[in-house]
Formats: sequence, C-alpha cells, structure tokens
Amino acid sequence: MTTLRRIEQFLRRTGMPATRFGTQAVRDPRLVHDLRKGRQPGEHMSRRVEHFMNTYEGKIAK
Repeated sequence: MTTLRRIEQFLRRTGMPATRFGTQAVRDPRLVHDLRKGRQPGEHMSRRVEHFMNTYEGKIAK
C-alpha cells in the first residue's frame, strides 16, 4: 500500500484536514496536496508519516 493511500485512509478515519495532517506530521501543509499531484516521498518522510499516524491513533485509542 502506498504512503498516499495510507494517509487518505487515516484522513477519512480521523476527519483531520489534509493541511493539518501535513503540518503536524512533517511541517509541510502542502504534503497531501503534493502527493496527490504525484510527489514521491522519500524513505525518511514515509517513516515520519507512519510514525505520526501510529502515534496519533495510539493517543486516540486511550
């Protein structure tokens, strides 16, 4: 599964706006927009995004 697909699923589950996600995950409010336009994230960014989503959902589950 691609990083963008995982992000899209996360955004649907949480109701978080795309710009807020990008800002909180990697300090880039255009991240999701750029990924939707074809930007390919590097390995480091993908790991940061995954970590953010896992941490965020872990906090919600508590």
